[in-house]
Amino acid sequence: MAEIQSNTAHASEIAGHEYLAFKLGAEEYGIDILKVQEIRGYEAVTRIANAPEFIKGVINLRGIIIPVVDMRIKFNLGEPVYDQFTVVIILNINGRIVGMVVDSVSDVTTLTPEQVKPAPEMGTAFSSDYMIGLGTIDERMLILVNIDKLMSSPEMGLMDQLAA
Repeated sequence: MAEIQSNTAHASEIAGHEYLAFKLGAEEYGIDILKVQEIRGYEAVTRIANAPEFIKGVINLRGIIIPVVDMRIKFNLGEPVYDQFTVVIILNINGRIVGMVVDSVSDVTTLTPEQVKPAPEMGTAFSSDYMIGLGTIDERMLILVNIDKLMSSPEMGLMDQLAA
């Protein structure tokens, strides 16, 4: 019972916030709009030797070199296709700037507490550790991602790498 209460309390904490909705394959995800610094069209990146496959490389953003993560590769969602809809979401995670490649961005949505459901426990490539919950808007469902936790996770290796 405590588990359900903590999820509900957590859901009410995060609900009423605005989320940037983006697509990866057929699924729609949402991240806290306050973590988004800007959205840019996809441009060629400079590959870094021995970087994990999901780290596409780095780009020079107004004099700051930032790592770019391809989320489709990270979540094993098939071969990424880079077209006119592909965008890089520039994130500010605890003062560190990181780029995240997604298939497309759809809109910014505000979710009420009733629209946020706890994340189900399931063994998937996308660990439920990084899910805040599921946001429901009419027939749409957004997988709400704790982008801070995901980008600073040990398997990403981004924050340690940047701090070095």
